[in-house]
Amino acid sequence: MGVLAAVDIKFLPGVGPKKAALFAKELNIQTAEELVRHYPYKYIDRSRFYYIHEISENMPFIQLKGQILRFDKVGEGRNQRLTAIFTDGKSTLELVWFQGIKYVTERYKTNISYVVFGKPSFFNGRFNLLHPEIDLPSQLPPPETMGLQPYYNTSEKMKAGFLNSKAVQKIMHSVLPHLQSGVPETLPAWLLKKYALMNLTDALINIHFPKNANALTKSRQRLKFEELLYVQLNILQQTKWREMNIQGFVMKKVGHYFHTFYSDYLPFELTNAQKRVIKEIHTDMSGGKQMNRLLQGDVGSGKTLVALMSMLIAIDNGYQACIMAPTEILASQHYDTICSLVGDSGVRVALLTGSTRPKAREELHGTLRSGELHILIGTHALIEDPVQFHNLGLVVIDEQHRFGVEQRSKLWNKNVQPPHILVMTATPIPRTLAMTLYGDLSVSVIDELPPGRKPIQTYHYYENKRQALNSFVYKQIQAGRQVYVVYPLIEESEKMDLQNVTEGYAYFQETFPDVKISMVHGRLKPAEKEYQMQQFVSGNTRIMVATTVIEVGVNVPNASLMIIENAERFGLSQLHQLRGRVGRGADQSYCILLTGFKLATDTRKRMEIMTRTNDGFEISEADLQLRGPGDLEGTQQSGLPFDLKIADLVRDSRMLEIVRNIAMEILNDDPRLEKQENTILSRQLKTLKQTSVNWGNIS
Repeated sequence: MGVLAAVDIKFLPGVGPKKAALFAKELNIQTAEELVRHYPYKYIDRSRFYYIHEISENMPFIQLKGQILRFDKVGEGRNQRLTAIFTDGKSTLELVWFQGIKYVTERYKTNISYVVFGKPSFFNGRFNLLHPEIDLPSQLPPPETMGLQPYYNTSEKMKAGFLNSKAVQKIMHSVLPHLQSGVPETLPAWLLKKYALMNLTDALINIHFPKNANALTKSRQRLKFEELLYVQLNILQQTKWREMNIQGFVMKKVGHYFHTFYSDYLPFELTNAQKRVIKEIHTDMSGGKQMNRLLQGDVGSGKTLVALMSMLIAIDNGYQACIMAPTEILASQHYDTICSLVGDSGVRVALLTGSTRPKAREELHGTLRSGELHILIGTHALIEDPVQFHNLGLVVIDEQHRFGVEQRSKLWNKNVQPPHILVMTATPIPRTLAMTLYGDLSVSVIDELPPGRKPIQTYHYYENKRQALNSFVYKQIQAGRQVYVVYPLIEESEKMDLQNVTEGYAYFQETFPDVKISMVHGRLKPAEKEYQMQQFVSGNTRIMVATTVIEVGVNVPNASLMIIENAERFGLSQLHQLRGRVGRGADQSYCILLTGFKLATDTRKRMEIMTRTNDGFEISEADLQLRGPGDLEGTQQSGLPFDLKIADLVRDSRMLEIVRNIAMEILNDDPRLEKQENTILSRQLKTLKQTSVNWGNIS
């Protein structure tokens, strides 16, 4: 942005070293350029002045002109408050302060004209303004910029350091002359003209100090378009580069191992969705380009079977395959599942985790290097240097959002030529998020459950149904079934009145004294956790009381009931993931969402959606609407792998689709952005990749 990038924020009027340190620490803002890209989160219309007699209770904010007639102090010490009688020349109202009393009495005087701004409240039969903003008319920005006042996000530490929204606005106003003199454009002229976009200078001025509502709308459109365009150009250019430069192993043959498994070992008829997805994968694997495919499918849809049959194609073509899972439990589950599926068909499978003993590890390394071992399943232990494949052709990554890019790339580099990549997730990802998080992957979806699976019946109970629920638990156990009970916390929190897992364990032991119960939570040592899990998997214990550690990775077809305590504390996608632990056998399964009576509107919506549908994609779309992208996937995601400063993947989904198509058109015509009309795009993309924005994670 030219000169703004070179201006250290501490040299702006009203900043200085202390406030500059707060900007850097709290908002990662160090230059004037970074400051002007810190956009307001809302605007309040300051274009109108009201009279006191016009005030009504439903007004969010009011602005008055007038004078303070007198100050009155009421009470002593901490209970002291300050009131001022303010007049607009026709009527009066009270201004009230409970803090900063000394500052107010020293700063503001009687019988001087002020502009007062605040939220009106009604108390003791009259209106007042609590802690209002007060300015001399001469202190306010020029009238032409006073229409829509911007409000900026700040932290508590910033507010304590005298950097509230109003202070940020004043500092932003000092940058206005730099903006008005013009800033270098970040979009090519042809793009601005073709899509009738505002130029960058006007967009930045109007995002902070909009002339009117129309100018604000146009500035937001321009800045959102730019932000989403560069995200998509980055993702799609990577894909283009890979298509042009990385050859893939050609695996055309469908031979002995695949056919033997299909005819003699397949446990049930494949669904049409599974057949379609296997065809899509085989087309990729036989096309001469490196496959990068995302396989989405709800819990229990048969993704592991599809992955196995894809690996058998690789083995038929003389290659090895591996599956990398985020936890030992999930890796062990994949190992057990695949071993039981391939049986004695001649496919050699091994498991490598942190728990694998040195002697077994040494033997495994030997068979891996010689090529005798066909499929290796494991955790991040697979990326350790001693792990050397003879000829790795296909990598399957399960629950890939739990692995960093660096970890995955180490696995890809186990071969001179990168292997085919199949990424699996049981977390259904909404289209808008998939376009952005996994935009460089082809997507396959298994949207059918295997035959014989009955949809899980979900009910929302309040605490007063506890006795009836206990009877239902007892009936399930009497029928030979097993039960999960999930709690949101490990131990008591002072801030939240929640049942915790240890209290819950004691409660179920007392309620069902003759029933063996497991308890699992994140603070257990790995060996103890594994033991407790295995006790439940083997059927030795009939109830598992747990935290969300069982969200992914425990497969117990005999478990038919999932009780989620304090269900209001979980997001939709996490509730759906937890529910997917049951319904894995042929018996009817149930999920009970247990909550207190006092529920927020959003929480009631979540409970209603969960009881209405088992469709993971519908649930994930609803979760995106309710919670935003930063908290999806149930696991506490730290947000998107890049910063969206103004665009919103929910509200701007239509624009995202349009912009993605524009990015595709540009790159189809000019894959390396070498044409003169795309010089600005190429330069800006390189600049963004070098900044603090974590663009490298979009892969």
